[in-house]
Amino acid sequence: MAHHKSAKKRIVQNEVKRLHNKYYARTTRNAVRDLRNLTNKEEALVLLPKVASMLDKLAKINVIHSNKAANLKSSLAKHVNQLA
Repeated sequence: MAHHKSAKKRIVQNEVKRLHNKYYARTTRNAVRDLRNLTNKEEALVLLPKVASMLDKLAKINVIHSNKAANLKSSLAKHVNQLA
C-alpha cells in the first residue's frame, strides 16, 4: 500500500481517470453498435459523423489507439455506404 502522500493522491487520480475513460469508451462502443444495427441509410448518415467524432476524441486522449479509431471509422463508413 502507498505510504507517501503523493502516491496516495496518484491512486485516487488513477481511479477517477479509469472511471472517466471507462464511461466514454462504453458510450462510444454502444454508439458504434447502434450504428451497425441501423438499416435505414438516412439515419445512418446522420449518426456516422457523431460516432466518428466520438472515436476521434477517444483516440486523442489515448483511450483507444488512433489506428483502431481509423479502422472502426473506415468499416462504419463502408457499412453505411452499403445500405440500400
